[in-house]
Amino acid sequence: MPDTHPALARARAFCERYGLRRPILLAPMAGACPPALSVAVMRAGGLGACGALLMGPPAIRDWAAAVRAGSDGPFQINLWIPDPAPVRDAGREAEVAAFLGGFGPAVAPGAGDARPPDFSAQCDALIEAAPAVVSSVMGLYPPDVVARLKAKGIAWWANVSTVAEAMAAEAAGADAVAVQGAEAGGHRGCFEAGQAEAGMVGLVALVPAVADAVRIPVVATGGIADARAAAAALLLGASAVQVGTGFLRCPEAGLPPAWAAALGRARPEDTRVTRAFSGRAGRSLATAYVRAAASPEAPSPAPYPVQRGLTAAMREAAVRENDVERMQAWAGQAAGLARAVPAGTVVEEIAAGVEALLR
Repeated sequence: MPDTHPALARARAFCERYGLRRPILLAPMAGACPPALSVAVMRAGGLGACGALLMGPPAIRDWAAAVRAGSDGPFQINLWIPDPAPVRDAGREAEVAAFLGGFGPAVAPGAGDARPPDFSAQCDALIEAAPAVVSSVMGLYPPDVVARLKAKGIAWWANVSTVAEAMAAEAAGADAVAVQGAEAGGHRGCFEAGQAEAGMVGLVALVPAVADAVRIPVVATGGIADARAAAAALLLGASAVQVGTGFLRCPEAGLPPAWAAALGRARPEDTRVTRAFSGRAGRSLATAYVRAAASPEAPSPAPYPVQRGLTAAMREAAVRENDVERMQAWAGQAAGLARAVPAGTVVEEIAAGVEALLR
């Protein structure tokens, strides 16, 4: 990448630090990062990624092995920092279960008891897998985990959604911050779950503010699906861009066809931040279920991860039946720019377009 522009020079330095040819990174999307997608991005010179929230240690090891079998490029693995134990309300959960009965199979007794895999065991598996980058979302790794990462030469990137979070991440030893704008699809990465909706800041305002506040590199993510947005993010102070929804229509993503097709039709106003799938705020297509869950008559969602357990049967049935109206169809506001082309083509065309715009 020619470094005739300061923004390109900054991106080139970032690429050299992490062994990349292009400053285009796959976002670590839990449940939507099959090895084939990362391999395609890595072969094109970008960074692969895995959102490992729902993966136990064997699955983390298997994912890393599969990706390494397909490419020798770098990748990141991401983990959620655990939330405090949820405050349970049996009455509310019963109301949610009854509501969900109108959208899918009956909610099984005990469905709300489901829990994520053990975080400590996941951390051990991440460090054993030794990716180039381990990233965090929903908070910061404990100091002992940070020390273990640094001892093994693994970079730590912290996903942040405000300037204050970015400053806290730098103080805790993060090597970079992935700055998530309000446009991003999927879960909001806020440290305080209750502040997710109130603290939404757009990427254009957030990137320069964070770049001015910290000394570590900034990765921009949220609403980036083509060269125009990527070039803008670099001009605003980012060293690289992270793309999530922009890769979801690629064949390597293996998305349910109805979800992929709906992304291609979506306008920015066709997405909505909702807690109706997991109890945590996330940006989804405004499907029939999402709209119904936002109506005044609908019960308030249970907290995370109880709500995720309660909605599991509906979500699984929706995938089996290819019904996007009940599917957990995460989508960023730039979903309509996602294209059904190979992931390597997306990387190459965004990078080439950035060079042309900033040359």
